[in-house]
Amino acid sequence: MSTAKARMREKKMRNQPASVQFVPSPLNVGSSTQNGGRDTPDTGRPSDVQHSTPTQKKPPHRGGWVRGHPKDGGGYAKEMPKYITAGAFARARAAEVSAMLKAVSKTTGSNHVFGALPKHMRRRAMSHNTKRLPRRLRDVANRMREKSLQAGSKKKKELPKSKSRKARRRHGNLLLEFNRRQRKNIWLETHIWHAKRFHMVKKWGYCLGDRPTYKCYRPCYRAMSSHCLLQDLSYYCCIELQGQEDRLLAALSQLTSKEAGPTFAAALCLSGCRQGSVTVFRAGQYPSQPLGPVTFLWRPRTQGSSHRQLWIWAHPTIKQDLLPELQTVCQCCEAVLPPAVPVVTPVEANPTAEPESEPENTPEAKPVPGTKKKRSSKDASGPPAKKILGDGTRSPTTPVTWKSSLTGIIINDLTMEIVRYRLIGPQSHSVLAETLEAATDCDEVNKSQTSPLWWPQHCRDESNMNLHQQQADVFRILKDIYSTGELPSGAVLGLTVDDPRLTLPTKKVKALPSVKQAQEADEEKMRELMLRGVSEHCCQSFLWEQSVRDNVTDNKISEQELNRLRSEMLVPGSRLSPTPLQGRVPILLVHQPGKQMGHEMSSWGAGWDLLLPKGWGMAFWVPLVYRGVRIGGLNMSLKHSQNKATPHFPHDYPDCPAGVRFQEEQEAELLAKFKRYPPAKRTNYIKHGCLAPFRCPWQQLAEEWELIVKEGGEERKGDGQTTTRMEERQDMTVTKPPSCFTVLRNRKSLRLLSVWCRPTTSKGQRARRVGEGLPLSHSAVTAFLASHEMSLAWVRVSLLSKGKPELHAILCVPTVEDLKLLSKGQASSGPLEPPHRDHFKSRIKRQKKSKERKKSATSSSVSSAKPEDKQPNVASASNPDPSTSKDSSSDLILGLWPDPLPSVTSHCSRVTLGWVTQGDFSLSVGCGEAVGFVSVVGLLNTLFNQPAEHRGKVLLRNPTSLHYRFAKINIEV
Repeated sequence: MSTAKARMREKKMRNQPASVQFVPSPLNVGSSTQNGGRDTPDTGRPSDVQHSTPTQKKPPHRGGWVRGHPKDGGGYAKEMPKYITAGAFARARAAEVSAMLKAVSKTTGSNHVFGALPKHMRRRAMSHNTKRLPRRLRDVANRMREKSLQAGSKKKKELPKSKSRKARRRHGNLLLEFNRRQRKNIWLETHIWHAKRFHMVKKWGYCLGDRPTYKCYRPCYRAMSSHCLLQDLSYYCCIELQGQEDRLLAALSQLTSKEAGPTFAAALCLSGCRQGSVTVFRAGQYPSQPLGPVTFLWRPRTQGSSHRQLWIWAHPTIKQDLLPELQTVCQCCEAVLPPAVPVVTPVEANPTAEPESEPENTPEAKPVPGTKKKRSSKDASGPPAKKILGDGTRSPTTPVTWKSSLTGIIINDLTMEIVRYRLIGPQSHSVLAETLEAATDCDEVNKSQTSPLWWPQHCRDESNMNLHQQQADVFRILKDIYSTGELPSGAVLGLTVDDPRLTLPTKKVKALPSVKQAQEADEEKMRELMLRGVSEHCCQSFLWEQSVRDNVTDNKISEQELNRLRSEMLVPGSRLSPTPLQGRVPILLVHQPGKQMGHEMSSWGAGWDLLLPKGWGMAFWVPLVYRGVRIGGLNMSLKHSQNKATPHFPHDYPDCPAGVRFQEEQEAELLAKFKRYPPAKRTNYIKHGCLAPFRCPWQQLAEEWELIVKEGGEERKGDGQTTTRMEERQDMTVTKPPSCFTVLRNRKSLRLLSVWCRPTTSKGQRARRVGEGLPLSHSAVTAFLASHEMSLAWVRVSLLSKGKPELHAILCVPTVEDLKLLSKGQASSGPLEPPHRDHFKSRIKRQKKSKERKKSATSSSVSSAKPEDKQPNVASASNPDPSTSKDSSSDLILGLWPDPLPSVTSHCSRVTLGWVTQGDFSLSVGCGEAVGFVSVVGLLNTLFNQPAEHRGKVLLRNPTSLHYRFAKINIEV
């Protein structure tokens, strides 16, 4: 039988019962009956009855089926059966009837109404549009379509058809969708701009831009070095404190210490002329339990009043720890509930309408399945949706204000209430000078009339206008300054500017410094500004007033209205005159200092912070972009901190709660990435001698170095000694309560430690001149360690030769032979770490085999469990290798050490000092640089045993390499 005929027969037999069989050829005619070739049991004839026919030789006959019957009419029995069995016959007929009914009632493709058409008339579009069918088949097709829809609605509710793309892209629909998506993660006002150009990440409850989609690493560095880089830092949280000055200082003094640097009571910062920065601790817990770094800004004093106002800017990960601590020290436990916003219902909106006139449960109100969802007249008459400004994830009933009846202090949470932009680079002031213009005065007509806007009322006071003119003169002087780094760090300037959209250029132009020859009077003012900064009365700004901020936000002129005013101008492209009264915005300019630690690249990375009321983010963002600035994300913030040689939060704060959470998240992320690789492509960190490639066990490092110094500081080698010291350390932690490590932040101690390290240039080529300090002696080291035993020191590491430091690279103590090798030349290659033996590889293989045997034994029979399957685990448990336990044997990962870790200091051939938290090739220095932490005890022990010419030299080794490289440690203060 040909293939086509076999397929045809298979198609005919698709819905037939199993008892129906067709005889393929007429050779076995005797075994057939008249019932379509069915065998004897189905027709009721007993199987032992045989009808013998005389065998005759016939020519070969080609069997087969032609259009449902045997070819040439053969294949049917000529004789009738003598008898049949009623039961078997009835069952066979019932099977045929049920198959026939099933075939008729089943709505499949073969039985569909479209199957009634010839093949040349069938179209796929007919299944969607029944009007394409002939008239005689339309009614049947419509009935079948309704039947299928009803059957589908019982299983799953039919959703209305989604809107077309044109409808979805309408402004109102887009706004509703954006508002819905902001309920989960907070969006900055520049979110849409960033989402089109950046890789977005969800961090700290926000949706932020991490890095651009285009390659711009070097251009961003050039912008920070020679022009300007722009970042949106509006995700930083602002906490406002109001109250009497003495009570505020008394409460805040519990969170800081003078030993760690200037506090909230610094003279320049307290006057309101400078912005300050401080590390905050839990109340009365210095030097332990730090919360993290914050910046603060005092509002300048008002004459004749002791009431002060303070803004504290903190990273979003600190807020959950800082806000309760502020409420405790300020005794602000009384939450002030926000005013309830009345909800306007449709009945309240139209009081004349009768309740009976509104239809209820009308058929038109229900969405018809398969139709487009259109906006009803009821929705169209309602107020249009408003864009979410501020924190959209916060409930309207969540309190944001707390007050104290005892101290009179009020705490306000101003998160997302103020927009903050950061401009980094020497030409940041030039970009601001070209983008912003001081606000113009109102005419006499607007001054005399009552207006809901804040600026006409402000212009009526002559003293306010005099102050505004002085601030405008200071801002004009900024245009003549060559570099932003020439200004005092932290200077503050208050100003009121016009809407920058009014002076938006037609195309992008790069802002450049002014080259005009300044007059003698301007030169004197410029010199005064560069030496002393902005005067106290010019630091005032109406941005501090909540009523002014709300007024400016609510009365902002829309883009549509602004474009309409532009279209009515006689000269296209010129500035609108007169300027709309809604376009007066109070701002604050805060100078950000550049690199302050060390003696190289002074003031690198300096810039300005621009503070705005909410709602005006994009109105200032686009004009700044049109001045040729580069845009940076979270990644460039990290690189900016590395080039400035300053710790970056939360990466370089391992003793803070936010830093601990960050390390846990980073470890989980790196481990998940490691597991995604195939086993053959993973790095075996055990063979590389790397105990913790995804985290840094700081606590264990500090405890082991404390134990080393107590026992004489001898270098430990050998597995037996390692195990003994490990057991001793574990016994010590059981008997004695463990003391948590801390990062050394005492300025006096850090300066002394920096002098002992012999600070050098970035590449370690020549020593720098430093002040005289206490000489490095045994008594000095002992006195130093008495107060800083469990401490870590933040260090900057510079490679002396080629190489690129990586994350979690190991910092080790060089041996005497290594220092002799270094004496031959600075570019000499470092030593090599001998490969380690993987003790867990065989255990993992045995464990895998035992699991396979158990799985096969369980599948065959449950009761065939053998005790021999557990013997490999018992043998491995008796292995003298460290960190072998029953719990860790089931969590072994190929190439990684299980917990608990062995001794981290003596695991390699060189004693470990610490680890690198961030490392890369530095474009500013031209060599590999890294930042990390080392044990203070280990560092002092190393410096004391090193010769003077090699003091501060260490070895650095990446986790994926066995090659040590020489590096120089510098402690920046």
